Amino acid sequence: MAKGTRKTKTRSTTPDRRDDGPVPGVFPIDTGTCELVRDQYSDTGWILQINGVPSSHIDLADPKTLDFEYMRWIAHLVDSERDPKERLRVLHLGGGACSMARYICATYPDARQVVVEIDGALAELVRDWFDLPRAPLLRIRVGEARAVTETLTDSTRDIIIRDVFAGSTTPVPLTTAQFTTHVRRVLAPGGIYLVNCGDTPDLQGARAEAATIGAQFEHLAIIADPAMLKGRRYGNMIIAGSDVPIAQSPALARELLGGGVPAHVWGDAEVRKFAASASVRED
Repeated sequence: MAKGTRKTKTRSTTPDRRDDGPVPGVFPIDTGTCELVRDQYSDTGWILQINGVPSSHIDLADPKTLDFEYMRWIAHLVDSERDPKERLRVLHLGGGACSMARYICATYPDARQVVVEIDGALAELVRDWFDLPRAPLLRIRVGEARAVTETLTDSTRDIIIRDVFAGSTTPVPLTTAQFTTHVRRVLAPGGIYLVNCGDTPDLQGARAEAATIGAQFEHLAIIADPAMLKGRRYGNMIIAGSDVPIAQSPALARELLGGGVPAHVWGDAEVRKFAASASVRED
């Protein structure tokens, strides 16, 4: 199962990229190999694959370009809830090419972000390739996502985004009630927890994730394309939790209908109905 679904685009006719930027190739990293591939539809776009799985897309010319559908869904939800003038404190669990972190840096100039990436070699390569903002705007912390989260101080993050995959699945320790308790503890009041959940058509994993997040947060939302919500294909959905109502803006619903893969948003009642048959996942 691919980690990201890309939008459909037409071939760019802009000039070739300069020679001092990233170069395509396969590179050794701590967890295997990564491959940097030119985007055939954009002369400034690059695709990062980790151990053969598409992980991230970067547009060097525009950090607000998010090529993977699920990343645009995350961005739409955050933007519907937050003011660009806010000094957001954002924790990214899972780094890849730092596509979401670049987007937030561009959209929320005063944001302070930490990206937790388990692969130190990958983190160094990404910094070299993509000229990421430096600390304090964006700091990459090498470590395992759960271990780092458990060390963080209470109420110190406004947004936590979990986008961690080992191959095509999220490690189970990052999906349990015990881990989600730490996420809730680290989030400030009014904060939002967003997870990228990849699942098969039976949706058993997504239901369990929704039930587990719903046990910790008073308000839930899900964003996914209709075929995924109906269990007709495998893919990605975004599950979000907060202690305040979220995803209620009509503008968000309209935004999600755009793009190559139109998506629907479910509110709290629909998500809890979806998760009713699942048990909370424990360590």
